[in-house]
Amino acid sequence: MDTTRTLGRSGIEVSALGFGCWAIGGEWQSADGLPLGWGKVDDEESVRAVRHALDLGVTFFDTSDNYGTGHSERVLGRALGKRRADVVVATKWGYLFDERTRTADGSDDSPEHLRRALTASLRRLDTDHVDLYQFHIGDADPEHAALLRDTCEDLVREGLIRAYAWSTDDPARAAVFAEGPHCAAVQHALNLLQDAPDMLRLCEERGLASINRSPLAMGLLAGKRRARQPLESGDIRSRPPAWLQGFGDGSGADPEWLARVEAVRSILNSEGRTLAQGALAWLWARSPATVPIPGFRSVAQAEENAGAMAKGALTGEQLAEIDRLLGR
Repeated sequence: MDTTRTLGRSGIEVSALGFGCWAIGGEWQSADGLPLGWGKVDDEESVRAVRHALDLGVTFFDTSDNYGTGHSERVLGRALGKRRADVVVATKWGYLFDERTRTADGSDDSPEHLRRALTASLRRLDTDHVDLYQFHIGDADPEHAALLRDTCEDLVREGLIRAYAWSTDDPARAAVFAEGPHCAAVQHALNLLQDAPDMLRLCEERGLASINRSPLAMGLLAGKRRARQPLESGDIRSRPPAWLQGFGDGSGADPEWLARVEAVRSILNSEGRTLAQGALAWLWARSPATVPIPGFRSVAQAEENAGAMAKGALTGEQLAEIDRLLGR
């Protein structure tokens, strides 16, 4: 397998595997006190993990201004340091937050906020441009989003961003951004347990990269979770929002979801892969447009995820067998 992919029609080359930087933002919360992070983090370990990923050939890092209320961007910027020119950095805008209290604080989809947010992200990331700037509000009004798309085109002309995308699970919304010449991607949920055929079709037809969040199904495909295993209080999966599937009532991983993982485990473990590496291999086999972005909090996780690239994609036969075993 080629270990690089191009971000849609942008011409921007990235490693076939990106790293998602939500978890390294640390703990933060919603206005009503619900956890929005993945629990406590060690910033020094996060920095080491990013740098180790770079050494292993990972060149694409995806974050957002609200992950850890700015903290993820700061940690990523520090970790990249003088190697910023070697990587492609994606971040997002749209949600408001208070860095002082580490609390999410509503949203703002105005063009004015877009510019303010970008200025703040550039400062936290310690860079003069963002390679891929992504609208984070997945269910925003499509007509209004066209204004934001046009503002992004202005930002490309100004040299502040190279390309842009919408982080949404709705193909019709993604198609609105796709009308812009410098739209390069859609970020959407996709993993072996949650396929997205309509979105992949849109990406392939419009020449967009499919950036896959939740590629390991929030950890269910990492092989580390047991049924009803309790989660630490600062972990979003301990009190899951409605969109977070597989952790139903917050008492740990849903046994039915884990049973589906077990059903395909032997295929994912082929060629000496770990379960997580097999899940990433499924994504690469699923479409030539996919760029999975698993999260990480440690050097060990960075190493395991990056190691998937050397093993390559699953075969078409393995893909068909997985569909058969999962009854689809």
